[in-house]
Amino acid sequence: MKAVKNEKNGVVYYTFPLFEREGLVHGFSTRIGGVSKGDLAAMNLSFTRGDDEEAVRENHRRFAGAVGYDVEKLVFSNQVHETVIRRVDASDCGKGIFRESDIIGVDGLMTEDEDVVLMTFFADCVPLFFYDKNRRAIASVHSGWRGTVRRIGALAVEAMGREFGTRPEDLLAVIGPSICQDCYEVGGDVAESFRTGFAEEQWPELLREKSADKYMLNLWRANEILLQEAGIPASQIETSGLCTCCHPELLFSHRASHGRRGNLAGALTLGRRISRE
Repeated sequence: MKAVKNEKNGVVYYTFPLFEREGLVHGFSTRIGGVSKGDLAAMNLSFTRGDDEEAVRENHRRFAGAVGYDVEKLVFSNQVHETVIRRVDASDCGKGIFRESDIIGVDGLMTEDEDVVLMTFFADCVPLFFYDKNRRAIASVHSGWRGTVRRIGALAVEAMGREFGTRPEDLLAVIGPSICQDCYEVGGDVAESFRTGFAEEQWPELLREKSADKYMLNLWRANEILLQEAGIPASQIETSGLCTCCHPELLFSHRASHGRRGNLAGALTLGRRISRE
């Protein structure tokens, strides 16, 4: 496992060595350190799970304080398992958490503005985080099986090229905590989508047959393939190796909880770390 476990003021979160070496302020949340109750305990970061809104905001304050970013600068995605990736800037700060948002139906965010903190949400689906160290631009993307088979990771690389002049060879990419192949059983219809979307020689890496019309799907490898095909060198792609479903006491997992759960979140910013003791 490449994700690094951190703890500050009772808040447990993960960072990624590929980004740590660049000094990039970022963090991926866990269930630990918040104030939410019941199935949402304790660090639910989403307003869409029926949680008390002030509890969610307090969770955000605690998470931001631990990671070291300004909670007022957050910009939320609004995920629908599609492939829309939106560029945001300082005028969008607070959307989704402190003010109404017009960012609707968006599974990916990107920016080159240091006054922005990107935030996307997860509970088994694959987080994809990008950093262009030359153009100083970042992106954060939600990629479930639908987004993966529709190649949202590659689309993010293309979008950063259009918006910021990013070259794939300049990108660092992290595949964050999400469901592993051993935990992710899918039906024949999903398996067929991946057979259609990927080259035949790649099928053995992606699909392991379990029983009649049941397969174990490797979303981590699928996204590694997509990012490499988009031009990012393999040495600049880091897979965290942390499964949400294997660790339900630490991470929210839709599959492990049968839908009774909160949401994790990934935070990513170009801004400087804020220290709060």
